[in-house]
Amino acid sequence: MAVMVFLFNSLIKTNIGLTCSHGPTCEMYNGLAIQTWVSIAVVAVVFLIGLFLIFSKEEKEIIVKKIKEKKKKISLEGLNASEKEAVKLIGETGGIFQAELMEKLGIGKVGVTRLLDKLEAKQIVERKRRGMNNFVVMK
Repeated sequence: MAVMVFLFNSLIKTNIGLTCSHGPTCEMYNGLAIQTWVSIAVVAVVFLIGLFLIFSKEEKEIIVKKIKEKKKKISLEGLNASEKEAVKLIGETGGIFQAELMEKLGIGKVGVTRLLDKLEAKQIVERKRRGMNNFVVMK
């Protein structure tokens, strides 16, 4: 901004020199001096306000808290042998399709559905729909 002020003032000074016939005693030179000082004062004020805004920002500390999910231990008490086997298979793989679980356990569709219904009621496993199939995961 200061460069623009000085360029503008030098152009005006040149124009005054070309148009004023009285020479250096012309009243237009006094107006130019006042204009120069006012524009320098405005640039200085803007500069000081900019410095103040840059250096007066409050330092805010950003705190990020990580929430750890607590994995509860699964109690296998009260489960029959096929339920324990199903929980073991699901836990080892991290998740399994219901049809694959049916094959590995060697029981039918209805049996697996009832078995998973019991395990879901006890909040041990969860079935997630994947297209036409169910994907079973530990809860």
